[in-house]
Amino acid sequence: MIVIVPALNEQETVAAVVAGIRALPDVEVLVVDDGSSDHTMAVARSAGAKVVHHPFNLGVGAALRTGFRFADSGAYDIAMQIDADGQHDPNEAAKLIEAVRSGADLAVGTRFAQGSGDYRVSSSRRLSMRMLSRILSRRIGQPLTDTTSGFRAFSRSAIELFALQYPSAYLSDTVESLLIAHENDLRIVEVPVAMRERLGGTASNNLIRSSYHFVRLMLVIALSRSRRPMSKGH
Repeated sequence: MIVIVPALNEQETVAAVVAGIRALPDVEVLVVDDGSSDHTMAVARSAGAKVVHHPFNLGVGAALRTGFRFADSGAYDIAMQIDADGQHDPNEAAKLIEAVRSGADLAVGTRFAQGSGDYRVSSSRRLSMRMLSRILSRRIGQPLTDTTSGFRAFSRSAIELFALQYPSAYLSDTVESLLIAHENDLRIVEVPVAMRERLGGTASNNLIRSSYHFVRLMLVIALSRSRRPMSKGH
């Protein structure tokens, strides 16, 4: 199994995140340094992670696609996504791994389903998250509570798909990837998990950027019925 950690200027937290992941059994850690201007790459490597470096910041989706291509070429059977800011507790990873081993292709750690921890967000952010979850739930015919969660585990089939086709735009890496998984007949499940506040650093998103991409996602979901699934042969 490999854990993909997309990272941008996370020198304060990435060592602790890598150490927490490496405490899991039979796991390798790949940090994808997405054009950091600090010492994220050196700190991650010193902590024992494999590191791939983007010379420029391409976005978390592009970082994850790099990670999926690495996992695909290495023939890993399971991949996980864990953020470099310390928000995702590696101790919760076993729940997602078990879901994949039980037949799921994409296991999403949800902060808001019954059995999750007490994760707090602003009222405006929570409203937009609920709206996205409701719209996407109706689109794919399956109830989802946390479509923007980046705490996920992936089967071999999902690794192969996302190595070819993973959305790079902000928010698409979480929301649109669920749509792509559904369109390609992958089995999606949600797993209640406890998440923490980021342990350091600064979030890269802002209100204007989030609002723009929220509207863009509405259009993506609305137009998705005309998109054809990508075959594994391309």
